[in-house]
Amino acid sequence: MQKILKNRTILITGGTGSFGNAVLKKYLDYEVKEIRVFSRDEKKQDDQRKLYKDSRIKFYLGDVRHKGSINDAMKGVNFVFHAAALKQVPSCEFHPLEAVRTNVIGTANVIDSAFENKVSNIVCLSTDKAVYPINAMGTSKAMMEKVVVAKSRNAPDGTNLCLTRYGNVMSSRGSVIPLWCSQIKENTPITLTDKEMTRFMMTLEDAVDLVEYAFMNGKNGDIFVQQSPAATMGTLLEAILELKKCTSHPVNNIGIRHGEKIFEALCSKEEMYKAEDLKGYFRIPSDKRDLNYENYFEKGNKKIREITEYSSDNTQRLSVEDMKTLLKRLGEFK
Repeated sequence: MQKILKNRTILITGGTGSFGNAVLKKYLDYEVKEIRVFSRDEKKQDDQRKLYKDSRIKFYLGDVRHKGSINDAMKGVNFVFHAAALKQVPSCEFHPLEAVRTNVIGTANVIDSAFENKVSNIVCLSTDKAVYPINAMGTSKAMMEKVVVAKSRNAPDGTNLCLTRYGNVMSSRGSVIPLWCSQIKENTPITLTDKEMTRFMMTLEDAVDLVEYAFMNGKNGDIFVQQSPAATMGTLLEAILELKKCTSHPVNNIGIRHGEKIFEALCSKEEMYKAEDLKGYFRIPSDKRDLNYENYFEKGNKKIREITEYSSDNTQRLSVEDMKTLLKRLGEFK
């Protein structure tokens, strides 16, 4: 990646979020020409400006819903990492059209602008909630993926467009680990949904690695998934309490919240039928059938019934000690 990024210009949409900060911390050590941070949050942009103090970072205030503001940021860009999204399940449940405008239409705007400006590589970030979605956020991300794959069929020569899909990123904004750490610090009861609920466990470094892997290995329309371990919420909580040395802290069991699942899937069984195992990653190739609709209505596949989805319920399961080792990589536990 260091060789590829040398003297190149990168655009990160949603660049003030957790992923954007992880990319900045890593790539500012490379000989990049410029990293453009595109977001609608002027306060977070100012925080980044003061934190990094690097003239190679250029800040663009705008919204992916407005293609004109994207066009201003896209001129002269070589590579795009599209991370801008509405990600909070409750807010998307109450405002589903807002999720559509940002996650679906906004993604189409980013891709169209990248195509027009002859960007060579575009990686779009998705989520496990797009697989068998039960909430508005997941549904909008599932549609986003469909838009990316559809547009990849008409990508200009020299442009590569692919997707990554990952589960919970540990300690990212709004995730459960910083919430529980805050509740422990404030000496308030920890809110636990269901101790048997399972979630994939990824660090921010894992998320960046996945995007880089897709960047270097992806073909148009590919979806890349990292083969990640999972843990129950009970295991995660026990590991955190042991590391914080407060195993008697009160816990409030609130039950599964609206829009949540007991476990998440990173690949559906329909996708697993055609997925390529790359030893650490799954590559899900896009459907290469053309617009001959007979191929959709008259040809099926009986073997899909024999396949199982790839989920947090059937992947490698972390023990409490495993979870503690992983947590120690995070800032809160170093």
